[in-house]
Amino acid sequence: MALRRAIVTDLISRALIVMLFTMLSINLLADFRKTGHVTGLLLLVGEALVVILTVVRRRAVQVDRSVVAGILTMLSVAGPPMLRASDVPSLVPDVATAMISAVGLGLVVIGKMALGRSFGLVPANRGIVVRGPYTVVRHPIYTGYLITHIGFFMADPTGWNAAVILTADTALILRALMEEKVLSADAEYQSYCRRVGWHLVPGVF
Repeated sequence: MALRRAIVTDLISRALIVMLFTMLSINLLADFRKTGHVTGLLLLVGEALVVILTVVRRRAVQVDRSVVAGILTMLSVAGPPMLRASDVPSLVPDVATAMISAVGLGLVVIGKMALGRSFGLVPANRGIVVRGPYTVVRHPIYTGYLITHIGFFMADPTGWNAAVILTADTALILRALMEEKVLSADAEYQSYCRRVGWHLVPGVF
């Protein structure tokens, strides 16, 4: 019974991710056809990787199924698809926001390539990864997300986008810390944390 519930929950989560990505795609592709701005498309590429890796991810050894973990995951995952392109003037030229987003996307791509099928949404242990950008910070993918979100907000600085990003990224950071709590039971991860002390930003946090 427990296994069946876990399978059903997993399928629902994957379907939800696809639905949210579809919503985001419709909005950002419409904006690109209208304005030609590429910042939104870069965000879309990053979210497409979430969909792909969610589908092919491996089963977790240990999962945090607490209510708090579920809420934080939902807020951090549902946030980006809720972002909206607008007609509000950008804070800086599109080329600048595109460059910022490209840096964030590059970090996301490299991090996800290193993580591979160990990628997941809910805090869990799907295998310890200590290569690539993980030799610098513990959550390079999340760092990439934060950079990409900054780029998107600078391109579309609306109150709605600010509220979504603040909520989603706060949840993302707390989710990262919860992931570390789950992984801390693994001796290999404990050793890794002694080598890599920074969570998201070297020298800052």
